[in-house]
Amino acid sequence: MIDLRSDTVTHPTPAMRKAMYEAELGDDVFGDDPTVNALQERAAELLGKEAALFVASGSMANLVSQLAHLGRGQETIAGASTHIVDDEQAGHAVVVGTSIKPMRENPDGTFDLADLERAFRDPSDPHQPITGLVAIENTHAHSMGQPLTVDYTRAVARIAHAHGVPLHVDGARFFNAAVALGVSPKELAAPADSVAFCLSKGLSCPIGSMVAGSRDFIHRAWRGRKLVGGGMRQVGVLAAAGLVALSSGPDGMIDRLAEDHANARRLAEGLAAMDGVESAGGIAQPAPGKLDPRRATTNFVVFSVHRNRAAYLDALKSRGVLMVEYADDTIRAVTHYGVTAADIEKVLTASAAALRETAFTTTATSAVLER
Repeated sequence: MIDLRSDTVTHPTPAMRKAMYEAELGDDVFGDDPTVNALQERAAELLGKEAALFVASGSMANLVSQLAHLGRGQETIAGASTHIVDDEQAGHAVVVGTSIKPMRENPDGTFDLADLERAFRDPSDPHQPITGLVAIENTHAHSMGQPLTVDYTRAVARIAHAHGVPLHVDGARFFNAAVALGVSPKELAAPADSVAFCLSKGLSCPIGSMVAGSRDFIHRAWRGRKLVGGGMRQVGVLAAAGLVALSSGPDGMIDRLAEDHANARRLAEGLAAMDGVESAGGIAQPAPGKLDPRRATTNFVVFSVHRNRAAYLDALKSRGVLMVEYADDTIRAVTHYGVTAADIEKVLTASAAALRETAFTTTATSAVLER
């Protein structure tokens, strides 16, 4: 199978498996697992922050960040389609006790800065919650993995800080953004008060995410991690893979993300040339039309088909290719470690065959069927 459902399907590299086997261990709840401590120091160094914390998942990273930044009853400003808003079971409300002010997003993953200025609540009005945090997602998944620039991040941070509010970056694929933009992770992280990133996506580790920020922030996040059941013991077994992923040597996984981006661009180019494939439309996407391969700037390709979507995906699966249903009747394909340029050519061949054998649908025929 060529599995393009997500970059979470990656397996650890041979170097990671060796490091995990040989990892020096301690008890991380007591703070004496040396491998975890080394990983946290490395993550903080890469992002230019004072400290970092190893957590179990990206959702936990965002959750403990909100626990560290916010008081109960406060509000976060965030993009309407972002993971914090749509994909974390309303943990902001259930666990943190806060609300979300959703922002309309542009096709490049940003929201308008003028709209951001207007989104802050009036703290003198007792009817309104108090704005306590601004959050952005980089890369921005629903815009087809667009990387948010340093300039945009600075502009959002400037507005947030002018209102006395911190900026959190949900950087599940933060290193994809840095590589695509050609900037250092430290430069891209600098405007933010906290940054979360996943080890278990494009960096190919089996488990884990990191949160980085000031020492005081990390102390509060550490307490939040314990609160939500994230205190782990001899977890250096997992942290060892993260140390390999973040290393600067030949086994490091950051620079090789450019290969995934090139494969995604080739996939988008091939799909765009096929009859029956178009751009997605919908949330944080351009209006429907021809798929524009130039939007494949990181490792996401999001598209629609003039076919029965489920039947098209089944036809791909029968040919050894997995993709996944995505928002607004779209399909998502994600390139990652283990998917080669030759695999992409096989995917394109399978897609062309799947389009030929799958029933054609249009808006007009759907309307007739509805009547």
